[in-house]
Amino acid sequence: MNIFTDMRGRVLAALADLEAAGDLPAGLDTGNVSVEPPRDPAHGDMATNAAMVLAKPAGRKPREIAEALALRLGDAPEVESATVAGPGFLNLRLSAAVWSDLVAHVRNADGYGRSGFGGGQKVNVEYVSANPTGPLHVGHVRGAVFGDALASLLDYTGHTVTREYYINDGGAQVDVLARSVYLRYLQAHGREVEFAEGTYPGDYLIAVGEALKAKVGDAYLDMPEEAWLQDVRTFSTDAMMVLIRQDLAALGVEMDVFFSERSLYGTGRIEQAIARLRERELIYKGTLEPPKGKLPEDWEPREQTLFRSTAHGDDVDRPIMKSDGAWTYFAPDIAYHWDKIDRGFDQLIDVFGADHGGYVKRMKAAVSALSNGEVPLDIKLCQLVKLTKDGEPFKMSKRSGTFITLRDVVDEVGADVTRFVMLTRKNDAPLDFDFDRAVEQSKDNPVFYVQYAHARIRSVLRKVADRGIAPAPAAISEPSEVDVARRLAEWPRVVEIAARTHEPHRIAFYLYDLAQSFHALWNRGNDDPSLRFLQEGAPDATAAKISLPLAVAVVISAGLGILGVTPAEEMR
Repeated sequence: MNIFTDMRGRVLAALADLEAAGDLPAGLDTGNVSVEPPRDPAHGDMATNAAMVLAKPAGRKPREIAEALALRLGDAPEVESATVAGPGFLNLRLSAAVWSDLVAHVRNADGYGRSGFGGGQKVNVEYVSANPTGPLHVGHVRGAVFGDALASLLDYTGHTVTREYYINDGGAQVDVLARSVYLRYLQAHGREVEFAEGTYPGDYLIAVGEALKAKVGDAYLDMPEEAWLQDVRTFSTDAMMVLIRQDLAALGVEMDVFFSERSLYGTGRIEQAIARLRERELIYKGTLEPPKGKLPEDWEPREQTLFRSTAHGDDVDRPIMKSDGAWTYFAPDIAYHWDKIDRGFDQLIDVFGADHGGYVKRMKAAVSALSNGEVPLDIKLCQLVKLTKDGEPFKMSKRSGTFITLRDVVDEVGADVTRFVMLTRKNDAPLDFDFDRAVEQSKDNPVFYVQYAHARIRSVLRKVADRGIAPAPAAISEPSEVDVARRLAEWPRVVEIAARTHEPHRIAFYLYDLAQSFHALWNRGNDDPSLRFLQEGAPDATAAKISLPLAVAVVISAGLGILGVTPAEEMR
């Protein structure tokens, strides 16, 4: 049930009647006609732009169309009033029966707000994808939460979603990891070591070095690097991925696929992807212009193998092979996305940190070229997170040596709070994470405010159950009750918009607004006993009153489920 969609259908039917009566020309394009909440609720429950959209093609003044439409819609049983405002907007106020029916539907329906508009479309959401060189840090937390919530949102709207982690285990950074673990291995044997600049000095590698000693004993002591590097590289990467999986589990994130970059090498997958581009005459030998900011004398032009990414929207063509014949970092990324396309995904979504902004156009160009423009790629950038506690920057982790870890954040406030706070800003806006505010019990803390609404409702429902009272059809009439019902009506619309725009933060914003309306009604009940959900000595009145909070709990629980947050049964 989506009453905005239903009312849009009413509007379109009324427009068709006007066409049939000759009051409007036939064949008008109504694709841009919308029905939305008005900017000011005092104007009504819904507003339509139909007259404004159709005025020019119909050759009529907007108010004339709006007034004719108001007469048609005013006869509908769902509409209490239809009034024209401004140059031709039409505001609709719905009957009390609509809100009562809506509340009944929300509390009785299976999956209110779910939709099938995704049509089973196969979507790959790749997120986190951190280098396997250490524990996940706070920057990864935001990408992990955003990607996981987006995947849940798409699943909620009828998409077939695969959550994927790309293990960057094919580059030089993994060699550095192996050398760092080797130093810890030497330490485990009682050797004195020094961590050179560029190695990983974090304490988290101590256990890995000890585990390597337990596995191979003294076999690698005093051996040249070429004798142990590959084995230690594999051992270290595997150990780091165990740690990363544990970090993700602590945040409530489970991946469907862990894809290894290393699996692309020596298997022909990179060569196949590049061959596909070559078939389309998008690979050539050439020399790039100097990078911006480089003086000509500082630039040594070299012929390279280039991908003609400018043919698919990029600013410049991109190297895929160095002059020495080695692949650039871009080449395996092309092959990885070719693999996704080859697996039959209809849509790809990559969640990157803000420092990868320069990678967006080249990656979109590659996917466009590989799929012949048939598979869209959306890249979502997550901006930085600033952590504070007691008014000061949050201290760095001792385990990491250089950064604040995911575990530091989760251990401080818990996974539920971490996830919700990370979604209180749009992904491409910087986020301030104040640990004190995150656990504060006030309206200014959105996590508490939403959870408190759910806990209040659950408390009421427990009392009602103890009295043997079952919910009955609600009679929604008082303005504060109507305001809550209006919020409930917006849920399917918000879900679909959030899914279409790939913006799960809209769900967090909506839940806060719903909680605000609910708390306002609760507080009104403190002054007006007739608004209280528990009507002492009047079980029938109580049965009717509790349907509305029960519906609110249904929606809050569904919204928190999308965000990966457990609804609170009670507040401590």
